[in-house]
Amino acid sequence: MSVVPADGASGTVLAVEEQRTAAPAALGPKARLWPSLVAVYRAQLSRARVARIPLLFVATFQSVGIMILMRGVVDGGGEAQSVVAGSAVLVVAFVALNLLAQYFGQLRASGGLDHYATLPVPPAAVVLGAAGAYASFTVPGTVVTAVFGCLLFGLPMTHLWVLVAVIPLAGAALAGLGAALGLLAPRPEFATLLGQLGMSAALLLGVLPPERMPQVVRLVRDLLPSTYGVEAFARTFGRGPDWGLVLGDLAVCAAVGVISLAVATWAYRRAAVR
Repeated sequence: MSVVPADGASGTVLAVEEQRTAAPAALGPKARLWPSLVAVYRAQLSRARVARIPLLFVATFQSVGIMILMRGVVDGGGEAQSVVAGSAVLVVAFVALNLLAQYFGQLRASGGLDHYATLPVPPAAVVLGAAGAYASFTVPGTVVTAVFGCLLFGLPMTHLWVLVAVIPLAGAALAGLGAALGLLAPRPEFATLLGQLGMSAALLLGVLPPERMPQVVRLVRDLLPSTYGVEAFARTFGRGPDWGLVLGDLAVCAAVGVISLAVATWAYRRAAVR
């Protein structure tokens, strides 16, 4: 039987009490938005790369087929410009709106949001990274659709470089909307339905010439984020484009993109804590 001195025992007790009352260790610095965004973007890009070819084929083939059908109805002029611009932006809507709504709907239903919630990344990085990865696949299909449409309807290809601004701005607006729909939908089936309805709206209201639409439908068309990307692209086919109006349409796309991505970030926080 061992005997512990009283002084040693009291010193041990005091040491334990000091450890308990000591201030907690400082946590590491919070993850910054940009490095987290890049990491999520790369991870999502590698995961979505498996379905890259089917996505590009389906989205591009759909838009090209619509232009071929519309060729028998529209000869040229402003209506042809609307058809080509709307078909090009439709590729963005198919991926950024429809597929992203399905992705976040399935992610929420399968508990995948719990994985991201345990990572030290801001919610905005998760939404922006996934949206950027899906939107990146739309670039080749959008360019191919625009070039094919110009050749089909005899439109000039002088200002196709404006797609450098149209694709990311329209993609941000539609991707934020698609992510919000997927995160707010109570079930993945509803997320899929909402995404397809949104893409159908982009198809009907973006590809069809606005001159042939009733006034009520035109008002609904003005509420669709992709409309302003279509208008900005369509204005560049003229001989003397009004760049002020083009920049105005792109500014609206940018503003809607900021708002929709902010709503998607809020929806992500709301879904992650449930």
